[in-house]
Amino acid sequence: MTTSTDKSGRGYDHAAVYYDSYDELLAVVVPFVRGGVDGGEPTVVSLDKVKSDLVRAALPDASNVEFLVADDLYARPAAAIKSYRELMAAFVADGAQAIRIFGEVPRSGLGPTWDWWARYEAAVNHIYDEFPLRSMCGYDTRTTPRHVLDDVARTHPFVVTADGLHLRDDRYVEPPVFLTTPRTMTDHPIQHTPPLVDLIDPAPFTARRAVLAANRTRLTSDELDDLLLATTEVVTNALRHGRPPVRVRAWSDTDRLIVTVHDRGAGPDDPFAGLLPAADRSTGGFGLWLAHQLCHHVTFAGDEQGFTIRLTMGDVHHVS
Repeated sequence: MTTSTDKSGRGYDHAAVYYDSYDELLAVVVPFVRGGVDGGEPTVVSLDKVKSDLVRAALPDASNVEFLVADDLYARPAAAIKSYRELMAAFVADGAQAIRIFGEVPRSGLGPTWDWWARYEAAVNHIYDEFPLRSMCGYDTRTTPRHVLDDVARTHPFVVTADGLHLRDDRYVEPPVFLTTPRTMTDHPIQHTPPLVDLIDPAPFTARRAVLAANRTRLTSDELDDLLLATTEVVTNALRHGRPPVRVRAWSDTDRLIVTVHDRGAGPDDPFAGLLPAADRSTGGFGLWLAHQLCHHVTFAGDEQGFTIRLTMGDVHHVS
């Protein structure tokens, strides 16, 4: 790492904060938040309740700090991006010249669904660059897996330490590089059993009807409808923009319903696909973005066999 003191002219300042105690966390959060309040900058904290309460107690006056519920805000990456962009656009419309945000992906996001949060951490370096934003992302090294910390280093240009140093992380890679680097899609254990649906080149309506018939879960009607809509969108994209054959498979138990859509193509050209709606909806990026808004988890991977998208609705954290 290299020391960085000049913060001018670099756009969005996106830093990681690694800590192994609440004292270390507060040593970074409190001066960061106080600096924003003292400077008249809109200042936001998005942590779990325990940590938010600690920050409130450590501040002389927290009345000018906006506290958000992390578990609600970080339910899905695409939804978090949409919410943050709307929040920051409102700040700028009210005349803000600088914005500060301290946030943290909930611990549940550091497990089986980390892959889409890793994409989020990479993508926001580009997506939030239009705003006068300085943000910090906290990671507790006592509970964060090693592979997650490796991704954090590659997606945050800077690191802020408890003693106030602002360092440039030489491990950082530009978002398009990170987002287009192949990642392994780990199968859910249920995918090692015969699928309940296995269709080749189905019409979207046929795929939707088959997935509905395969449902063995306790999903709510709204959750099931959301998955069926996402399935329709993803199958339509594969048929329209992928290379045949398009194979649709589904698995279900009482806890989750999983749908995979595979084709022989290379997948979307846009590295930010799914996290932002495509400017040109004819490219198919809108359907993938919609799936990211609706499903409890979306992951995809490409290899020499083609491109696979997996949609999951239900329990995405306990896969054994």
